[in-house]
Amino acid sequence: MSTVPTFLDDVVRQAAPDRTALIDGNRTMTFAELAEAIDRAGAWLRERTAPGDRVALLGANSIDYVVWLYAIPAAGRIAVPLNTRLANPELARLLESAGASLLLRDRLMEERSFPIPTEALAGPPVGDPLAGESDAERSGVAWLIFTSGTTGRPKGAMLTHEGLLAASAAGGRARAVAGDDVYLFPFPLFHVAAYNVVMVHRAGGPVVLLPGFDADAVFDACRDHGVTQMSLAPTMLSMLFDHPRWDADALGATRVIGYGASPMPLPILERVLMETKLDLSQGYGMTELSGNAAYLDADDHRRAATEAPHLLRAAGRPAGDNEFRIADDGEILVRGPQVMAGYWNQPELTAEVIVDGWLHTGDIGRIDEDGVLHVIDRKKDIVITGGENVASREVEEALVSHPNVRAAAVIGEPDERWGEAVVGVVVVSGSEVGEVELIAHVRTQLAGYKTPKRIRFVDALPLNASGKVNKAELRRGADQPTRRS
Repeated sequence: MSTVPTFLDDVVRQAAPDRTALIDGNRTMTFAELAEAIDRAGAWLRERTAPGDRVALLGANSIDYVVWLYAIPAAGRIAVPLNTRLANPELARLLESAGASLLLRDRLMEERSFPIPTEALAGPPVGDPLAGESDAERSGVAWLIFTSGTTGRPKGAMLTHEGLLAASAAGGRARAVAGDDVYLFPFPLFHVAAYNVVMVHRAGGPVVLLPGFDADAVFDACRDHGVTQMSLAPTMLSMLFDHPRWDADALGATRVIGYGASPMPLPILERVLMETKLDLSQGYGMTELSGNAAYLDADDHRRAATEAPHLLRAAGRPAGDNEFRIADDGEILVRGPQVMAGYWNQPELTAEVIVDGWLHTGDIGRIDEDGVLHVIDRKKDIVITGGENVASREVEEALVSHPNVRAAAVIGEPDERWGEAVVGVVVVSGSEVGEVELIAHVRTQLAGYKTPKRIRFVDALPLNASGKVNKAELRRGADQPTRRS
């Protein structure tokens, strides 16, 4: 690329025009076609909206969705991607909170009714693009992404052109994305993980879009499009391993898998390292950081497989121009260009979360002598039982080390004696395994106060759009049966 991009759409315009930019089933789009579509969409928007207006997106992954993710901020408006899993009242609250002036939705969402103007989430009308707005007229905020809301009502994180470009640059260096890479994107585009699309486009490579994660669709895409890189949540990788089509060659030419969103259970990590030749790259980040801001790269994973197994529990090293430090209470703080501009229309909350430029992540962690970040747990997921702090992540790792436990989550539930009781919620497979056996298994690895007092058995753990376990939903289910003999 000849220059450092200043705006998101610069990434598209600086790529080789004839290279493929997007693949969606049988449909493809080159970078030249994408740039033209962005221009047409921008012209269409300028006729209907004013600079700084919020334009919401509601629909499944598609080439058209990517066009609008670029075109809305290119036209000086702010894109508001909406979670398609939400109910109409929830979506209406987000639209009201954002003050959206226009909603673009696809055919699957046509039956939904909202009190603001709606248009089809499709390619822009054919026509001559109008001249773009000057850089001075563009808003610094590109995307307004609402957090998953696992601790309460969602908050709108204002992500800037600068922050998203910084995240894409840091990710591209940590994961060594090249122009000949073919990248598979299985996450929803309404999630902050969409910055990965910018990251790959910045390298001049194509992105293969899936409407959603499906193991068969992943295997098919690898076969049909020569996928070399992909990003997965730990739950997704586990589903690939458990699929009947899985074998060492099931992912074809894939050489790198980036993972994040939640901690990777050690048994899955060890299985990848032992059974495949895949390189792994872990990313640590969040919506408020415009994506991942620290990485455990492929070299770290190779070292972990041989001489440094402790790295398998690490989150990674600061990437790009991000700085990390640990507060007195153990909270991870981050400062750098990837930090959001703040929460939309919530200045008081913004002031609480961003102090002197440092983002308070809500994660508890430490930085070791080699500068590697280790995440211990979410602040809100620390269980305080009998005056002792218990990291839910540590107990979860002990639970999933049992051969019959496929997935586990640990929460604290009210307890008259202990204040909170450590409770395990598990998905099991194979032969029957009961509560007594699982508690005894954990007790062989952890102190008594860390061992679950109760075990709840479920068919599947509730997940949000990013693949994280929705612990708020688990806590709401505390009145469900917890025992099985």
